[in-house]
Amino acid sequence: MHHRAVGPCDAERWRSVVAVQEAGQCDTCAHGAREGHRRAVAEFLAKRDEFAAGEGLPAGVAHSPGASRQWVSDELTQSARTVAGLDRVVAASRLRGACLRTLAVVWGCFTALVVAQTATAIGAGWTATRTAGLLAAFVVAGALTGAAYGHRNRGGLLAVLTGEDHRLSTSRTVAAAWLLVVCGTLLHLAFLLAGASSGARRDRLTDGLGLAAGGGLLCVLALVSAIAVGVRRIVAVRVAGLRLQKVRADRPHVADLFCDDSGRAAFADAQYVLVNAAVLALALTGLARAPERLPHLPWGLVLLVALSAGTYLAGKYAEGGRPVVMSVVRAREAGDLDGPIRTGDDVEIRGTGFVPPGADRPDLLARLVVRFGAVHVHVPLIPVPGGFANPADTVLTVPVPVEVEPGQVDVQVVTAAGVSSNRCLIEVTD
Repeated sequence: MHHRAVGPCDAERWRSVVAVQEAGQCDTCAHGAREGHRRAVAEFLAKRDEFAAGEGLPAGVAHSPGASRQWVSDELTQSARTVAGLDRVVAASRLRGACLRTLAVVWGCFTALVVAQTATAIGAGWTATRTAGLLAAFVVAGALTGAAYGHRNRGGLLAVLTGEDHRLSTSRTVAAAWLLVVCGTLLHLAFLLAGASSGARRDRLTDGLGLAAGGGLLCVLALVSAIAVGVRRIVAVRVAGLRLQKVRADRPHVADLFCDDSGRAAFADAQYVLVNAAVLALALTGLARAPERLPHLPWGLVLLVALSAGTYLAGKYAEGGRPVVMSVVRAREAGDLDGPIRTGDDVEIRGTGFVPPGADRPDLLARLVVRFGAVHVHVPLIPVPGGFANPADTVLTVPVPVEVEPGQVDVQVVTAAGVSSNRCLIEVTD
């Protein structure tokens, strides 16, 4: 019986598989999953830098630049997929831990409120207003605890604030913050109204629920809720219309509230969060000073929130775009003669939008495909120290496959988000 010899690359792949299995077996243990992930990432980075330095190539492909490049790309793609599988395991374990952390924040805020109410009651005395406030906070914290338990495997409360791309949604978070304030205030006033003993006090509490007192607050709540629904609709329509590229993240991060999909700070998102946070703080201050009525928001602040929401909505509508192929030229190395494009030659595809925001991970870079007519070519990963020279957002280098017939051929790029670019016509000669 014939047995194939096991080479160093097979050993590397076997160690990667073992790392995935170890992480999967320890998925209830965050430390075990993260340790396996760290080992796999370290192996991938070491392999990438080794190949970038021209080392580690087998003798069978070292003589051919094209064959060695393809072999390196296949090895890095396999390792990147292993790391991506470990990323998902680690992300799942972190989401389960995030449920407990969100509950700790909720009940920590409740404890802080109890301490503050107790401290301020010294000398002033305990009042029914303080009792109603604590009861309302307890009910809200209990409801949030139930919601977090129902989504305990998806990050607890983060599941409600997470969009379809697995990132924290800025619009949902802002709308949820205002909704919590309004619901807590209404519960507070309801407890006060239930404990009111005199008709004059009940009338005063009822007047505090009118439009004269809370009109601005209700307008802001309606506005941010409409923005949350509208943004979801805009994103869904633009993704379906191939005008926006969306790549799923591994897990939600707090930075998603202030950044775009690539992790860079976004002005539209940041100003929307900051403006609403400032106005929300003023609303809570107004509730603390006048706890027997809805917080009064001046119409100037309502207009400020509306302007911020308009800027945020415009930013969401303007972001993104389809990949665009502007030109395809023959790649020329030092010493090569100029000439037409032939099968087997490397070509540079120049354009924009080839790497969507958030798709710069190696496993997603390996999903880039170039179509030469009916022939599909995966864009090779070309490592350099600290990263990859190919693919890039504006330039892709790929060989023209030998299966392409001479003549005019359409060239089209398919990104990791599954969006196809325009077609560019080239002439392939014998």
